[in-house]
Amino acid sequence: MGSTGSVSAWEEALLVALIQYPVPVIKGPEDIQTQVDQICRAVDSTKAGYPDLDLIVFPEYSTQGLNTAIWTYDEMLLTLESEEISRFKEACRRNAVWGVFSLMEKNEDPSLPPFNTAIIINADGEIALHYRKLQPWVPIEPWSPGNLGMPVCEGPKGSRLAVCICHDGMFPELAREAAYKGANVYIRISGYSTQVNDQWIWTNKTNAWQNLMYTMSVNLAGYDNVFYYFGEGTICNYDGNVIQQGHRNPWEIVTAELFPLLVDKARENWALENNIFNLGCRAYVGKPGGEKENYLTWVKDLAAGEYKLPWDNKVRIRDGWKYYPDGVKLGPMPK
Repeated sequence: MGSTGSVSAWEEALLVALIQYPVPVIKGPEDIQTQVDQICRAVDSTKAGYPDLDLIVFPEYSTQGLNTAIWTYDEMLLTLESEEISRFKEACRRNAVWGVFSLMEKNEDPSLPPFNTAIIINADGEIALHYRKLQPWVPIEPWSPGNLGMPVCEGPKGSRLAVCICHDGMFPELAREAAYKGANVYIRISGYSTQVNDQWIWTNKTNAWQNLMYTMSVNLAGYDNVFYYFGEGTICNYDGNVIQQGHRNPWEIVTAELFPLLVDKARENWALENNIFNLGCRAYVGKPGGEKENYLTWVKDLAAGEYKLPWDNKVRIRDGWKYYPDGVKLGPMPK
């Protein structure tokens, strides 16, 4: 089953919809407009079908696709001021719904690669959160590393929202950062092909359980003549159990009612399950107040800029490898 909560929601409930968007086949910048048209129509039709809908989420790459031969050229990129983003804002305002959208964002410094970006737009059509992917999927993705950290924003129905992008979700450190900053709903948008289908689902569960927060994650769906994208929108409870799981169908809508207040109460009242609290005050029974000193070598080394694995000198893939042997292609598209 891929839907619960359906068309209505309690006053206390956050009704969410994950859109398993069909993977775009992009041959040039004109195809971006086709996707924007489809996404805006999907906002309209989903809200019409689910009148109490609070939040709609589209996957990574749903706007500009994954044509790796051209995806970093100027004509294929957007900014927050682009007309396409204005149309997303208007769709949210028109439907009084929050939305999560993907864009490949032009770098402020044109000599540097673009960013892989997610934005959350509120029901008034304003950007409530701007996030740039912190962990691009190397060696395939050529994006600059995100430089905005892991922001959290106040959302509807008592939610506090954070968003990560695709491979970000494989790093427990990023989910922990979102929770540490107060997020009780962690959104993951992705454009994974089937190589890591199982791992994607496992990490959605563990990110929820380890941080006592809902996770809601959605992937592209379908075949783009190179890879198959698995869809499988997954909504996990704050105890790590799956509430809803989509299938592999393009355009499948996965919905659920979430209760952010329950996350807040679990964090306040649970004991042995409260991993995110216990991490910072170890053994508070045997040592009143708990041990607070950092005992993690990798945390110390990362903070000092000295992170280095014992097998570091044996790691073979350290650059763009066979995907970008001549570096990232920037500037206007060649004639």
